[in-house]
Amino acid sequence: MKLPRITIAVAMTTSWLLLPHVTTLSAQNSKGTVAFVGATVIDAAQEHTILDGTVVVVDGKIQAVTSGRELVPSDATVIDVTGKYLVPGLIDAHVHIADFAAARRALRSGVTTARDMGVPHFVDVGMRELAKLGAIEAPEIVASGYHVRPRPDDGLFMDDPAMADLLAAGVHGEEAMRRLARFMIDRDVQVIKVNATERAGLPETDPRKPFYSEAELRALVTEAGNVGIPVAAHAHGEVGGRAAVLAGVMSIEHGTYLSDQTLALMAERGTYLVPTIAVVADLTMPGGDYDNAVLNVRGRHMLPRVRQMARHAHERGVIIAAATDTGYGPESVLRLSHELMELVDIGMTPLEAMRAATTVAAELLGVDDHTGELAQGFDADILILERNPLQDIGAYQDVLLVMNDGRIVVDRSGY
Repeated sequence: MKLPRITIAVAMTTSWLLLPHVTTLSAQNSKGTVAFVGATVIDAAQEHTILDGTVVVVDGKIQAVTSGRELVPSDATVIDVTGKYLVPGLIDAHVHIADFAAARRALRSGVTTARDMGVPHFVDVGMRELAKLGAIEAPEIVASGYHVRPRPDDGLFMDDPAMADLLAAGVHGEEAMRRLARFMIDRDVQVIKVNATERAGLPETDPRKPFYSEAELRALVTEAGNVGIPVAAHAHGEVGGRAAVLAGVMSIEHGTYLSDQTLALMAERGTYLVPTIAVVADLTMPGGDYDNAVLNVRGRHMLPRVRQMARHAHERGVIIAAATDTGYGPESVLRLSHELMELVDIGMTPLEAMRAATTVAAELLGVDDHTGELAQGFDADILILERNPLQDIGAYQDVLLVMNDGRIVVDRSGY
């Protein structure tokens, strides 16, 4: 497991959110050879940068990462990005992407891989397969299907009317948890998400309130684990969060009110934390994914708490992955760059923040065998930045070029 190693100072910059629809190389070029030359190459998996770097991409895979231009193939389409910075594509570990337009927005912001953490009708499973075929403009999707919670989304019962008894009785007890696990597994999810506490983003809910006992959560974890499927637990409150950690979940999503004792337990067990700090900041502002007076008041209380919790988690060695918890909808004002800025503000170095959105997130999602770093044979998920993210993590707000599996979907690098 790769862990942060380097300390580097940081400065912030202004916000830039949306990318124009500009492309210079078509999808067909993903089957050819492309060489990026002249960039400073920064791979979070390494401890050094490469000056005057060359990255060669062949048929959608990285073939070589080197200094100088001697190894550029004669048949390559050469993209000169001299003076700019070449980094791996970002991995957003917690999203709610439910349609093609949202997937496109995420990709064009620099997110080349995303873990979808709750959408209706298993649309994430469908998008995952369409993305593999290259039929849609989307990140690689890691799918979870529906939330496991006492009252699941209506769509679950429409997808499988045989679950109708749980519509009235609710999902309670160990057998119901095992049953939901089997239902998700049968629909080909890669991770199961359980709500260990109520949500923060609804005015009528209490994010501290626990939903399930440790025994119920363990039943879910065990059933899913029998076929190698991890469980991620939404948990803001301490009681529900600690129960989830003790039950053996792979990650805690949010963790706002977790105690230092539970954070120490997570560090000991290797439980990942996905704090989604920036989305709590969104609660405090008008517009965006949330625009409600009750949530505004709640967010102003939660924001300093989640920042403090994340700082304590980092100090105690908890493994932190970066995520937005947005659906990348038309009203969203949140991007993964904002979470990276929050991670630096709670004490992570820029390199540690980069790793939280690349190598560490890849390990959490189980995709570290083919993405998350600039390595030979890995997917050509590549970003070009104008400024050095090791000096200014806010550079990720202004992505100049996005390559996804060898396809350039955005190119603003020439102007």
